[in-house]
Amino acid sequence: MAMQLTGSQRKYLRGLAHHLNPGAFVGAKGVTQALVEEIETALDGAELIKIKFVDHKDKAVKTGLLDEISRQTGATMAGMVGHVAVLYRPHKNAEKRRIHLP
Repeated sequence: MAMQLTGSQRKYLRGLAHHLNPGAFVGAKGVTQALVEEIETALDGAELIKIKFVDHKDKAVKTGLLDEISRQTGATMAGMVGHVAVLYRPHKNAEKRRIHLP
């Protein structure tokens, strides 16, 4: 289950993600098992990642794909600008968390 973020927490995470390069790319096939595994690995390592939509231009389609990714990974969307979305999932081990929300 994805966590609920406040507006200020979302803004904080988007600021942290600003300099990041996309950690995963969502192509024409949409949400595949390989994509979910790639996102899981990236989130385990960084907690905060960007994903880029390569073939999807419609916002409703992107939102649907993000809902599916969130459901499968337990990540929370911190924001979406254009074709790039920011996902956040705190590390399972509290001692290893690098991002501490305000």
